[in-house]
Amino acid sequence: MQEVATGYGLIEAPTWSDSRGLIFSDVRNGGVYCLGLDGKISTIVPKRRGVGGIALHAQGGLVIGGRDIIYVPADGSPQKLLLAPSQISGAIGFNDLTVDAKGRIYLGSLGGVVFGEGELKPGNLLVIDLDGTPRILSDGVILTNGVGFSPDGRRLYHSDSRNEHVRVYDVNADGSVGKWRVFAQFEKGRVPDGLKVASDGAVWVADARGSRIAVFEPDGRHRTDVHVPLPMVTSLCFGGDMRDLYIVTGSEGGPRENCGTIYRMRVDVPGLKVPMTKVDVAHAPVYSR
Repeated sequence: MQEVATGYGLIEAPTWSDSRGLIFSDVRNGGVYCLGLDGKISTIVPKRRGVGGIALHAQGGLVIGGRDIIYVPADGSPQKLLLAPSQISGAIGFNDLTVDAKGRIYLGSLGGVVFGEGELKPGNLLVIDLDGTPRILSDGVILTNGVGFSPDGRRLYHSDSRNEHVRVYDVNADGSVGKWRVFAQFEKGRVPDGLKVASDGAVWVADARGSRIAVFEPDGRHRTDVHVPLPMVTSLCFGGDMRDLYIVTGSEGGPRENCGTIYRMRVDVPGLKVPMTKVDVAHAPVYSR
């Protein structure tokens, strides 16, 4: 396991781009960055805080989460607003997201504070359809986190960090989902966070309190753990030839305040490439901060 970048507050939303490299965010300190193919780090979106999910768009540019969901064009033209909290009852923001084979965006809404004091209310699982219309698919998610599809697209995995488990839903042809069930239950005090799915159907889940990536068989049995030097393991993604595993961490429990780190290691089974979203951005309103 190689350390490739460090010095961040809370790294999240690792997303692989074949042309650019590893795109990621710093939730605490703000900003969306790119660890380029040349190993150099550049800033894509300065200062934006709370970004828990990022997706590549088929027209170029990025879909970025946070308090709202926005589209950031690659050519520097005005950003577009895809989803605001006011459109979803009880939402105060959005966290991790993924994309299905048709290009729809699946994501979770946050119902209350994540950091600090205050009540954390349940959020929802949502989908943004190709025409930009959001739908609520499931509710009662106390703290929504990682989402990812099985290789055949027929199952959706979804971390609920405060309930210490990963949900699984059967996915219907229209993008809706059936009633959720527990896919993997973490031990008390452990926190399932970001997740990705490998080509063999195994589900790789970051443990934000456990210094590990927990790997589960497609039937939910625990396969193995990948141990990580820092305790707050927030997310992961596969990159390169899909056998480069990137693991990102936060600073909580670490040796200093800004010790969030990106690690890279080779794995035997390649991960699944997350599709680009094709959600309509041409008709979305211009985003004003």
